[in-house]
Amino acid sequence: MRKIIVLSMITLDGVMQAPGGQTEDTSGGFKYGGWTEPYGNDVYNKVVQKELEPADYLLGRKTFEIWAAYWPQHGDFWPGINKGTKYVFSKSMKKRNTTVTGWKNSVVIKNVTDIKKLKKSEGSHIQVWGSSELVHLLLKNDLVDELRLKIHPLTLGKGKKLFDNGAIPAAFILTESIVTSKGVIIATYKRAGKVKTGTIGAKKK
Repeated sequence: MRKIIVLSMITLDGVMQAPGGQTEDTSGGFKYGGWTEPYGNDVYNKVVQKELEPADYLLGRKTFEIWAAYWPQHGDFWPGINKGTKYVFSKSMKKRNTTVTGWKNSVVIKNVTDIKKLKKSEGSHIQVWGSSELVHLLLKNDLVDELRLKIHPLTLGKGKKLFDNGAIPAAFILTESIVTSKGVIIATYKRAGKVKTGTIGAKKK
């Protein structure tokens, strides 16, 4: 079975919108595009380069359209994104979207059942970048196997967020972590069963 891995750059208050550039995604009047730029360093960049190794990708329609307009011309920086299969989650696009965007290896899937079939298929693990609404859907349906987060030391208040109120209760375990000199917490969490509860200070029987 293939894993679905969500990779996200987020703020302390969970905003994930337009981390890479000022004009990346201004929807909703978002004014802080490119907010990750001040926090890069050698450690941060090394982690990013590792994450850019070849994989398959599951993307929401908005992220897919932004990427399809950029990455085919910038494959020298991220060769894997053009070679890997891009599964775009959309109810409005055609079944195969290559004729619309000109981006090869792009396939449209329509519903949660399609995602579950994709997880059960043979192949490499599937990375999810951006795609806030898709991430919400995955968390709601317990389809996220791993979270790879870069938590930046700032708050933005408004903007698309990684988590909403629809996620199911789920426990994760921290498997890797590092803090950069710029204060970015880079952490990997893997799915780890049900949420456990208790009372602080209560004596255990």
